[in-house]
Amino acid sequence: MIAETICAAVSAAGLGIAAVTAYRKRFLTATKIAAFALVPIGLAMTGVVKWVAHTAFSPTAWAGFGVLAVAVVLWLVTRAVDRRLGTTRKERRQAKAARREAVAPDASAPSLTAGGRPAAQPSAAPRAKGGAAPQQKPEDFSDIEAILKKHGI
Repeated sequence: MIAETICAAVSAAGLGIAAVTAYRKRFLTATKIAAFALVPIGLAMTGVVKWVAHTAFSPTAWAGFGVLAVAVVLWLVTRAVDRRLGTTRKERRQAKAARREAVAPDASAPSLTAGGRPAAQPSAAPRAKGGAAPQQKPEDFSDIEAILKKHGI
């Protein structure tokens, strides 16, 4: 009963603010305020407020909210771990199978020049101040090829 009274008071206050705003010739803003002011009394009239009031003071409801919170946390943790690992087992198996049955296994080999010899390799990267040339790792595009093949590209 008290919750419905509070909702009615909030709605009355909101409608009063909307009336003052309309008096100042700001009709669009006054209409928005009136719309929001009618929400609490509408909720009280539909019984939602009574349901929320009973739920707020129920230990069983709070235990249920706790269980839901644990479920959400577990789901978020598993998503984070899954992203951390990168790929699933199924994707790794598909990538391995795609590597075995590649259409053009030598596609990443250097192209030939007009004379039939391999193209000249670009000059080594400039040396760092320490004098040692930075080492470059060979790139592995097998996972990208597997994804493209999976999508029919």
